[in-house]
Amino acid sequence: MIKSMTGFGRCEITDGDRKFTVEIKSVNHRYLDVNMKMPKKLNMFEANIRALIKEYASRGKVDLFITLEDFSESNVTVRYNKEVACEYLKYLRQMSEDFGLDDDIRTSTLSRYPEVLAMEETTPDEDAMWRGLEKALRGACTQFVAVREKEGMSLKEDLTGKLDVMLEHVAFIEERSPQIIAEYKTKLRDKVVDLLGDAQVDENRLLTEVTIFADKVCVDEELVRLRSHIKQTKDALNGAEGVGRKLDFIAQEMNREANTTLSKTTDLEISNRAIELKTEIEKVREQIQNIE
Repeated sequence: MIKSMTGFGRCEITDGDRKFTVEIKSVNHRYLDVNMKMPKKLNMFEANIRALIKEYASRGKVDLFITLEDFSESNVTVRYNKEVACEYLKYLRQMSEDFGLDDDIRTSTLSRYPEVLAMEETTPDEDAMWRGLEKALRGACTQFVAVREKEGMSLKEDLTGKLDVMLEHVAFIEERSPQIIAEYKTKLRDKVVDLLGDAQVDENRLLTEVTIFADKVCVDEELVRLRSHIKQTKDALNGAEGVGRKLDFIAQEMNREANTTLSKTTDLEISNRAIELKTEIEKVREQIQNIE
């Protein structure tokens, strides 16, 4: 199933005392380009996150937004530095003796000195944190892929319709091409008769001129290749995913064949059809840019 490169997904997961919110969106890009915005404490999972995204997307500019709410009360602890307190106490008592001051040291006073009591963040359980984050990521990515697949189906229907129109133009040119050769032969004969009057027309020379003209305007090979390219495109749309680059290449080849057809023809009707064909190919190329 083909996918669009445009998509969006969102998921919230509450895992224990943590709430993870993940939003993912993407637009067209030649390659897979992942940009992440998340809390610093989740930076350790960047490689894991990139690997996970690659499971769900192969092309596109992907923006990923992750927020974390931690409701845990045990993620911060108070650390008592006994050695630091002893140093403060030793010098305070020495100051009391040196200056004849009252030794009025209280525990509450000593605890206010720097580094005696310090707030310390506990080391999080990385495995537990990744389990919660992974759930949120996969939930958002699942929704993200569903949106891409839905848009991919719309793209497929639109492209199939355009390819059918292209086949109609090819069929018209195929039918019209032999007629312009016959018309050229008739016009050439009429000109010769006008010039020579009652003189006998050299049929061999006439045939040679018509053959040269027919060879010059022949687009049989171009039309065969166009039909082949259109079939390949339809097959790719009905086949595996990740065909965007292939389809883009095929569209370039179709455009080349249409240009050659237009340059060879001298017939107004075929010229108009070739121009219409180029217009449809350009529309197809624009749509293909949206396919992963």
